[in-house]
Amino acid sequence: MRRALAAVLRTIRHSRRLATGLVILGLLILIALFSPLITKAIGGGQDPIELAAYDKWLVPGPDHLLGTDQFGRDVFAMVVKALAVSLQIGAIAGVISTVIGVIVAFVAGYKGGWIDNVLSTFTGILLVIPTFPLLIALSAYAKSVSLFQVGVMISIFAWPFAAKTIRSQVLSLRTRPYVDLARVSKARDLEIITTELLPNLLPFIGVGFAASALGAIFGLVGLEIIGLGPAGVIDLGQIIFNAIGTGALTLGAWPMFVVPIALLTLLFAALNMVNIGLEEVYNPRLRGVAGE
Repeated sequence: MRRALAAVLRTIRHSRRLATGLVILGLLILIALFSPLITKAIGGGQDPIELAAYDKWLVPGPDHLLGTDQFGRDVFAMVVKALAVSLQIGAIAGVISTVIGVIVAFVAGYKGGWIDNVLSTFTGILLVIPTFPLLIALSAYAKSVSLFQVGVMISIFAWPFAAKTIRSQVLSLRTRPYVDLARVSKARDLEIITTELLPNLLPFIGVGFAASALGAIFGLVGLEIIGLGPAGVIDLGQIIFNAIGTGALTLGAWPMFVVPIALLTLLFAALNMVNIGLEEVYNPRLRGVAGE
């Protein structure tokens, strides 16, 4: 564990993009974690997201920094809570898809042979299947879909990217001398994977997680915009959907449309900087192009 942590810190020091992306992502996560306290402070004793909590369509001002929506809810409080929900769906789908991808990648890459051929073929098939239409179909026919269920549905189609990314690295590492030495020492396959291979693949696992989480967040936004998101949940996509449906821009309630899009853009930029930073550190050719 200590060696893995040292490798992560060394990676961060070698990439400004990675460090910047992690800082932005960390700030967004902090806002999400403290969202209950923030919404409580905004409400000042009442729930600012409750229906008819305030007057409808109030313009941004000192009392309501982003105004109110068509139901009299404070938009700032909604955005803070929605950010937490969007990050939660990204974490759910990211963890599930990464775990599946890691298992498939290690089994395929380490064992090789017909097992690798079968798993690689199956992964390749899932990679070319258009996932969003399938998500629409599943969400349309599933009744009372919860946030966790949506995360599971998205993760089913998100794990092949992580599996493909990690498998290629496993194929390279399994022929290294220290792995051969572990085999000669009668170490079990699981022991070799967890102690010799896994610590060296943490950055690539991070790339797979970031990509899966980002895809899940935008997948939920897409479902919400077409009205097929989970019921009773406020996320950034639902706020955008409400802004479009009510003509919020024409009513002066521009924060309902602009702020969620700005947060999604910031989140997209942060996760992509993390991906690019990891690529620059662990891909010598890309590092040479980037000049780092």
